[in-house]
Amino acid sequence: MARILTVMREYIIIVLMGISAAAVAHTYGDTIVHQRSVDEVEVTARRVSRDISGPQSVQTLDGDDMRRSGTFRLADAVRRFAGVSVQDYGGQGGLKTVSVRSLGAHHTAVSYNGVVMSNTQAGQIDLSRYTTDNINRVTLTTGSGDDIMQSARHTASGAVLDIVTAVPAFDDGKRDNLRMRLRTGSWGLLSPTLNYCRQLGGNTTIALDGSYMRSDGIYPYSLSNGRETITGRRSNSDISSWQGEASLRTVFNDSSSLAVRTGMFSSRRGLPGAVIFYDNPSRERLADEDFFAQTIFSRRLGRTLRLATRARYSHTWNRYTDRDVKYTDGLKREVNRQDEYYASATIGWFPIARLSLALAQDVALNTLNMLASAAPDPRRLTSLTALTLRYKTSRLESVAALTGTFASEHVHSGRRPDPRRRLSPSLSVAWRPLDREPLYLRAMVRHTFRMPTFNDLYYDRIGTIDLRPERAREYSIGVAWTSSRLPLFDYLSIAVDAYHNEVHDKIVATPTLYVWKMANYGRVRIDGLSATFAASVSVARGADLRIQGSYMLQRSVDVTDSRQPGYKHQLPYTPRHTGSAAVTLHTPWVDLGYTLTGCAKRYSMIQSTHEYLIPGYCDQSVALSRALRLGRHTLDMQLVVRNIAGEHYEIIKYYPMPGRSLEFSAAIGI
Repeated sequence: MARILTVMREYIIIVLMGISAAAVAHTYGDTIVHQRSVDEVEVTARRVSRDISGPQSVQTLDGDDMRRSGTFRLADAVRRFAGVSVQDYGGQGGLKTVSVRSLGAHHTAVSYNGVVMSNTQAGQIDLSRYTTDNINRVTLTTGSGDDIMQSARHTASGAVLDIVTAVPAFDDGKRDNLRMRLRTGSWGLLSPTLNYCRQLGGNTTIALDGSYMRSDGIYPYSLSNGRETITGRRSNSDISSWQGEASLRTVFNDSSSLAVRTGMFSSRRGLPGAVIFYDNPSRERLADEDFFAQTIFSRRLGRTLRLATRARYSHTWNRYTDRDVKYTDGLKREVNRQDEYYASATIGWFPIARLSLALAQDVALNTLNMLASAAPDPRRLTSLTALTLRYKTSRLESVAALTGTFASEHVHSGRRPDPRRRLSPSLSVAWRPLDREPLYLRAMVRHTFRMPTFNDLYYDRIGTIDLRPERAREYSIGVAWTSSRLPLFDYLSIAVDAYHNEVHDKIVATPTLYVWKMANYGRVRIDGLSATFAASVSVARGADLRIQGSYMLQRSVDVTDSRQPGYKHQLPYTPRHTGSAAVTLHTPWVDLGYTLTGCAKRYSMIQSTHEYLIPGYCDQSVALSRALRLGRHTLDMQLVVRNIAGEHYEIIKYYPMPGRSLEFSAAIGI
């Protein structure tokens, strides 16, 4: 109870701070502005997207396109990106993490409205808690982010998944919007959501978002083991969760801007565990809570300088329980509390139109408290410094960066690792060889590394204090082209990238005499080719067809020791081929969406033998949407059929995914 009161007190303080800031912004917003009316002029043009023209591979999904295609879960949307692998343990509440070009989830930064989230305990961000209801766009950048004013955490990452929520928009004469959605479907799915936004002044808005989800997760499955096939229904796969966020955005008269966001997430779920033949069902349960508050402030300092500051506090609490006779008291219970205090400042210098320079400094304090005797309760202080230089002309753009990392740790008991220091350079270039043709050649080389997590270092009987950071080198060359002058297409864009990655001192769990231990293990070589395609076609007046596709060919092998049986074998859970396609037909009457994600066979262990084989799969979904205008209100309805072929495929071995399911949603805007 004391912990809950503490979290609620912090939540109230942040909200009060936001209200105070809104009042200040509203005061500044009451400035008299002289206006002149002119006749309305409509200008139509298509700008070359940064997805094509930038020096790094960038892929973007628009929120409206995701919703029209029936994509409700963020993890399903991310699967449509080329070069992405999403580890999914099945069900509504199953853990979902993202890895880019086989570097691992620890090398991928997940940014939420401009601030990178962190989980120092496990090193991975769970995408299962995010839906597409209020997302404006999702962008995946292979390499650091595209904005030179970004934080050092962005620059230090091997890839960045950027989640941006919708900005409040108001029709003429309206000062507030209310939108409610109810989603229901197979396996007891019930999920109401609410979004309310209000304009406090000319440049100040607030928004409130709330959602609830429950599902019993009892879906049928079939699983083969040699000649025998068993069928059953998934158990202990239920979830109940709620999430709420409050945000404030304002632009001051001097063009500086402030964004404040705070939120709370809570869930209670069962962990169904692997399906093992003739074994009892899992009794593992997980309860978790997550509170965060973040702010971003930016402003111009004269004609050539810009400043951007970020701050974030996050509190995560989780309780894991497992009932089994193998434990002394018949119950295993683990409780962990994780806190992070993070601050970042970036100053940019723009002396001439072609040249820009930015210096970013990040500082983070991470703590972990475990409910166990003689727990180490580690604390980590991390400093990241990034210097970025960009040179850009009409046909050439180059970005060079150097990131310095320093990390030190303290523990309550036991040993602690030595301080770690590292310099990581990167360089990316884009060249437009033809002045009148939007054809771009690009290349990138970058060095990154990831710190061992608290679990890697301190987890009971498994953690290893002497672990070294995992180092990665990324090399990539590519070509991108777009056109809006073709007779059939409104626009067409194609991008192809070839890449080579090397990972040294990879952190893996290895078996010892009695227990598994974390260890630095050898070298991994990754070679691949990724391609993306996007097009739009006008099929009739007011109707258009949008097509998106992606494909990845990848060879990821262990090259540590030629004497080992797994030498140059494909890494576990790494398919050679993956791909996706999405087709959306938009008309004035109805929208029809079709999505497909496919994956070739892969193996659950480094030994590529039949007993470890996981067959490939092809998941297809169809969505039918209808939007109605009821006076000043709107009504949106959608019916989705997921996995229309009813495949009981596996992403993780012995964790069967749901088969065919139905989902219906209705949303009203007031």
